Order: sequence, then C-alpha cells, then structure tokens
Amino acid sequence: MSKNSLTESKITQVLDWAYEKAVNGLPGTDTAAELAENYLRKHTSVDDAIDSLIRWQNAKGVTSGFVTGLGGLITLPVAVPSNIASVMYVQIRMIATIAYMRGYELKDDQVKTFVFVCLTGQAATDIFKQAGVKFGTAIAKEAIKKIPGEVIKAINKAVGVRLVTKFGEKGIINLGKAVPLVGGLIGGAVDGIGTNTIGKTAKKVFQ
Repeated sequence: MSKNSLTESKITQVLDWAYEKAVNGLPGTDTAAELAENYLRKHTSVDDAIDSLIRWQNAKGVTSGFVTGLGGLITLPVAVPSNIASVMYVQIRMIATIAYMRGYELKDDQVKTFVFVCLTGQAATDIFKQAGVKFGTAIAKEAIKKIPGEVIKAINKAVGVRLVTKFGEKGIINLGKAVPLVGGLIGGAVDGIGTNTIGKTAKKVFQ
C-alpha cells in the first residue's frame, strides 16, 4: 500500500478535518455560516439560495488555483492526496452551508454525520435505511438530535467504506501524482464525484 492509498480510517480523519475547517474556516476562505449568510442575503427564498450555491459550486467547485492555494494551507492529519482533501473540504463546506441555511446546528455530532452521508450522493438513502433512519420525509431537527451514538457510529463507518470505494473507482487517487494540477483535470475530478448530486442530496436531507 502506498502512503497515498485510502483506507476507511484515513477517510474518517480527513472528513473530520474538512468539517472542522468548513465550520471554522481556512485562512482567506468563508466559513459555511458566512457563505450561507452571503447567499441568503442575495436571494428571497432559502431554496433559491441553495440552488444558487449548488450552481456556483458546480461551476467553480475546485479550480486549480484554489487547490494549489489550499495545498499550501493544508496540513493534513494523514497522508492522502491533497486534491482529495480539497475536494472533500469544498463539498463538505457546501453541504454544511445548506444545513446552516435550513437552520441546523453545525456543532451537533448528528448534523455532522448527516453532512458526511450527503457526500455519498445517491448512496445516502441506502446508508440511512441500513441504519434504520427513516429518510425521505423531512427528518426533523429535534429527531436528528435523538439518534443514538451507536447509530451515528455505524452511519459514519458506512460513509467511510462508501467513500473509499467511490474515490478508488474514479481513479482520483492517481490524480495525486498530477501536480501542479491543471484546471481541467481537477475540474473533471470534482465533476466525476458529482457535486450536483451531492448538493441535491443535501437539499433533500436537510429539510
């Protein structure tokens, strides 16, 4: 196994790292709350603000300049390619921003777990189903808080497994070697892991 190979425990550490940075901010970037306030000011409804955010993330998602800049800021807790960490950070920040716009408390562990589930896109429904969480009807904010710790742990584990597979399948791991990153290359990578699908999933999960 190379130092850049992904394991479930590495993914979990990067998820935690990315979430913390999305909520508390990286130098020169907006936090999820700041981004949310910014979009809410510009739009008359929360739905419009969310759609606009997803469109912006699709277009700008991760530009090579951003990743290279971020690469300079990133001290990662584990050895994973910085482009994967960057993509996860950008997407987690988008999901957390959507959750914030819908009035969820980003400091709650359960909300954090739900943000991670959204990263799996279409697999989110399966993960919730396996964990016995009824998803589809809006999961009330109060109901989220009552989900027991064991269930949250099981969901986090399922997310880790799913993401290792997802990043592995797309061959994004190998992109770690292609530095400096070319705009099109990283753009393709982000596209390949479905920013749009992830955004739409987040919109459904956080009602």
